[in-house]
Amino acid sequence: MRRDSLYGEEIVWSGGPKVASVPIAFKLAAVVAGTMSAVTVAFAVVVATGLRQHVGDLVLFAAWSASLALAAWRLPLWFRSSARYVVTEKQVIWERGRLRRSIERSAISYAVIRWSPSTPGVGDLVLERAVPTGALRRTLSLTLPDVEAPDRLWAIVRGLTPSAPLGDGNRPLAQRLDDGERVLWTARPWASRWTPRRIATAAGGALLALAAVYVFARMTPPITRVLRAHALPPATEAVLIGGAALVVLLIAGVAGFVGYSAVLRPWLLARATRYFVTDRRVLIRRGTEELHLDRQRIAYVITAPWREGSAWRDVYLVLDGPQARAFSPSGAFGGADEQRLVPMFAAVEDADTATEVLHVSRISLTDAREAA
Repeated sequence: MRRDSLYGEEIVWSGGPKVASVPIAFKLAAVVAGTMSAVTVAFAVVVATGLRQHVGDLVLFAAWSASLALAAWRLPLWFRSSARYVVTEKQVIWERGRLRRSIERSAISYAVIRWSPSTPGVGDLVLERAVPTGALRRTLSLTLPDVEAPDRLWAIVRGLTPSAPLGDGNRPLAQRLDDGERVLWTARPWASRWTPRRIATAAGGALLALAAVYVFARMTPPITRVLRAHALPPATEAVLIGGAALVVLLIAGVAGFVGYSAVLRPWLLARATRYFVTDRRVLIRRGTEELHLDRQRIAYVITAPWREGSAWRDVYLVLDGPQARAFSPSGAFGGADEQRLVPMFAAVEDADTATEVLHVSRISLTDAREAA
């Protein structure tokens, strides 16, 4: 058996990205920067041909924006394609050249799998470790992007022999259990919460939509006067109209994306979410994302009303790990990203049964307030 050069441990599995992909944030940055470059070029053409002015600064800005778009679109592919993943007896390692990150297999609290919507059988495997809350609140995770059959790799990390159904993200999660594993409880969330961040994001989307309308209203009269005066050649007029349209479309597109993220996406995610408790694990499926948590990692459960007077309850799974308890982004201790997939059940009807099935201690915030 081969051994890792740093830890001297036997290598259980090694591999790399099946196909390199570009994260959505980089794609959005590339679209915005590319659009800004096209708009700048259009206005540079209008200024140069219509006003006979120097456009060196505009051309420089357009080139800079185009370079940003190209970098956002291609640098992640270049960076990810040469990465290598290694699983040893005790470690999971990501390395690229001299860069190396690792996490102990025994310290992993749970895993999140994000299946690729474009490449079947490929996805990201995110390994998370429970860390203290409070002053030491932070996130310790290791991501293996674009790995083939990430659920099979997760089984290897857990020290199991992967079962035959693993490797197909299109199959229902309940059909990709470990050998002999069975489902004891299942439920779905009945609502999505309007958090302050979600409200602020929706308000931001509305303001951007108003900004798009305002820009369109302010740009239309002067452009119309220029066209009626026939001050520019027909080709230049077309370029001017195209540049102005791109500005409005860019603002409207950003407004639509922000509004979708705040209003529609949380509702769709709630409808696509399913919770499972098996005799070995807690599993959550949300669209193309999955969360896999061994029940041995759960220290206790906190339940709380979804909102005042509601029959639905939130179930927070407080995790335990080496020298750490709980997990900072989990619902029990707050978190910066409410849409992040974390070990909790939101707005479920049968929280009592879920707690009984888990066989762990339960803290009810409602009961605690009544006792006080």
